[in-house]
Amino acid sequence: MSTADTESVNTSAGVDKTAERVGEMARRNGAYVAVAESATGGRISSRLAAVPESSDWFLGAVVSYRTSVKQDLLGVAPGPVISREAVTAMVEGVCRLTGAESAVAVSGSAGPHEQEGQPAGTVWIAVSVAHRVRSEKKHCDGEPEEVLVATEKRALEFLVEEMER
Repeated sequence: MSTADTESVNTSAGVDKTAERVGEMARRNGAYVAVAESATGGRISSRLAAVPESSDWFLGAVVSYRTSVKQDLLGVAPGPVISREAVTAMVEGVCRLTGAESAVAVSGSAGPHEQEGQPAGTVWIAVSVAHRVRSEKKHCDGEPEEVLVATEKRALEFLVEEMER
């Protein structure tokens, strides 16, 4: 196995551990979790669904890759979708649709090209826990696959941090 393959496996295992931590927190808090994804295309929800007994706390996800889906289903206003406003609407929308107490939303450009004037690797993440929404902008360097893994990892870490508050 090459060094790059080993790093990818280690990073992937780290993301899986963080997903397991989300499950532990959800069970401990008696909370249900949902996800709204764009740039990550369902990868975060797949991580959560793979956690043992996730059906006890994981309600589901909306993968809204196309802008019109973000607007029509999640309530994102017309305008840039790589923005604080868009991920805030996405996380609030998925909570409304599913009844989840905790949720995470991601929108961004994994690359290799810029999008909406944002450089490749720019992502916005929003988390809602007990109706308290927080968001952050992140820039990830690397190839699109590296950006996606880093985004998955940070999104799940951010959700755990807010669930622990």
